Amino acid sequence: MTKDIATRNLNDLITKVEAARLRVSEHHIVKIVGISKYSTSGDIKMLYSVGQRAFGENKVQDLKDKSEVLDEFPIEWHFVGTLQKNKINNLIDLNPVLVHSLDSLELANELNKKLEIKNKKMSCLLQINSSYEDTKSGVDPKDAINIYKQILETCPNITLKGVMTIGANSEDEAKIKESFIITKKIFDDLKEFNPMYCSMGMSGDFELAIACGSNLIRVGSTLFKN
Repeated sequence: MTKDIATRNLNDLITKVEAARLRVSEHHIVKIVGISKYSTSGDIKMLYSVGQRAFGENKVQDLKDKSEVLDEFPIEWHFVGTLQKNKINNLIDLNPVLVHSLDSLELANELNKKLEIKNKKMSCLLQINSSYEDTKSGVDPKDAINIYKQILETCPNITLKGVMTIGANSEDEAKIKESFIITKKIFDDLKEFNPMYCSMGMSGDFELAIACGSNLIRVGSTLFKN
C-alpha cells in the first residue's frame, strides 16, 4: 500500500463516518479500529503514518508478531477474535488496550483467574450474539445484562467497557438493523454501569451501525484496500 492509497482510504472512511455520525448527533463520537488481520505490518505502518492509531487483530499470534515488528510505534492494539482458553496467558502478556470478544461467563471466569495470577487487569467488551446465528460467538441477548452484572461482581480483574456485536449475516438490511438495535438497547440498559463502547459495524454495514447508535466500528477491507 502506498501513502497515497492509505491517505485516500482513511479520508474516504472518515468522510463517511462523519456524515453518519452527524446524522445521529454532532455530539456522537465514533472510534475507528482498523482490522489488520489480512494485512501486513507495512500496511499498518503506512496507515499509522497518515493518522490511523487503533488496529485490531483476531489471532493472538498475529497480534504478537505485528506488535513486535511495529514496537517503535505507540499503536493502540485491540484483540477482536475468538479467544481460546489456551491462548489467554499469551494475550495477557501482549496487554491489548481492549478485548472485544468476551463471549461467555465461563471465558470471563477463566480470564479473570489468569489475570489474578499475573496481577494484571484487562479491559473487555461483552460479545452479544444479537443475530441468534449458530456460527457466531456471544451471549444470548436475553442473558446479556445478567452476565454483564455477574462479570462486574465476580471478575475484579476484568474492566468491562461495554458491548460488542457482529451484524446479522444477511442481505436483508432490516435483519442487520434489528441485530444492531437489540445490542444498542442492551448498551442503554447498562447505563448505570457507565459502559463506554457500543461496538457494532464493519466495512459492509458501519453506516447502518452508526445510525443505530454504534460508537466504535471495526473496519478492515475499507481501510486496507489497494
